[in-house]
Amino acid sequence: MSSDISLPFAELERTVVDCALLARGAQRGIKRSYKADGSVLTETDMRISHIIHDKVAQLFPDCSFVCEETEVERKDGRFIFVLDPIDGTDVYSQGLPSFAVALAMLDSQRRPVGALIAAPRFGIGREDLLVSLMPGGQLKVDGEVFHPEGDKDQVSQVTMGSNDQARIDFSHFSGKVRTFGSSIIHLIAPVVFSSMQGAVNQPSYVWDVAASHAVLLAAGMDIEYCHGGRLEYTDDFLFGKKKYREDIYAGTPSAIRMMRSVLPLKD
Repeated sequence: MSSDISLPFAELERTVVDCALLARGAQRGIKRSYKADGSVLTETDMRISHIIHDKVAQLFPDCSFVCEETEVERKDGRFIFVLDPIDGTDVYSQGLPSFAVALAMLDSQRRPVGALIAAPRFGIGREDLLVSLMPGGQLKVDGEVFHPEGDKDQVSQVTMGSNDQARIDFSHFSGKVRTFGSSIIHLIAPVVFSSMQGAVNQPSYVWDVAASHAVLLAAGMDIEYCHGGRLEYTDDFLFGKKKYREDIYAGTPSAIRMMRSVLPLKD
């Protein structure tokens, strides 16, 4: 654990939590608008983007920053920060609790190695949830070192987005499907919820997956494309703000193999 990271990371964590609380406080009176692709945007997204961008620039001036709402200023940083100011903006704008502020850290080899995920209304037996992973450190949930519980290889419960339900063949699956409206929450669910083992996600942007990918890797899990191969952080995906190429599965290697068999894409 590098001492030159622990203090700024702790300050950055406080900022992410504060932004999550800001989002929670603003939710009741939120006004929503729409982006060019039809997805929802709120004033809170923009405000959080600016706050966290400025904090990262202050604490980690030699690093890159990727966010939908800002331009990429450099690509060669010591770390690459990837922000989703509110993942689950649509459900957030409707007053539902399943949204999160998600910040990922990728190393210079584009490996997801750090994450801060604050879900202020989606806690486990409490109101809020904070998942944190400092590069080189241990995975923590709500401030405590965390290890997944339960059998994560046999898939009986998965998460996926609402659009995936029209894309997946369920004829061989007898388990349960949960949909929360947040890709970040869907993808950390196999780690933080003991009775969930996998996630399926349609092609999405880097800010929709990077923070959760770091958490999955820290828990001995991974993300793979539906037709095989690990998720790649290509230039187009990371800096060009293009969606990854095909649907993905998230979980342990055994869980991914099982999902590929019992939850395939429709022909």
